[in-house]
Amino acid sequence: MSELAATPLPGQPAGDAGPVFREPWEAQAFALAVELSQAGHFTWNEWARALSEEIKAAQTAGDPDLGDTYYHHWLAALERLVAEKGLVIPDDMRSRRDAWERAYLDTPHGRPVELKGKS
Repeated sequence: MSELAATPLPGQPAGDAGPVFREPWEAQAFALAVELSQAGHFTWNEWARALSEEIKAAQTAGDPDLGDTYYHHWLAALERLVAEKGLVIPDDMRSRRDAWERAYLDTPHGRPVELKGKS
């Protein structure tokens, strides 16, 4: 993991060994933002600004900011940036998210979620 990814950010869950995540998707979203920034798709300052804007918007909308929604804001900022940068078509992103949600809801508890059809 890069030095940047090993450094906890303000409000990010962390343990003795470094950042920790409540769910696997949080770690994946974190890693994706780091990798896209390192690949030059956006600067870390752009990323920090987008995340800050998402958190402020959520607080304005009533998010009590207890830490349990941090990665939801992270994901929203990531989705917004990849759309703004033309890395993904927003309609494609929505379709894919909807397909994953349907797959998740249709999967029996304890079974792995699998997305059927095109990848």
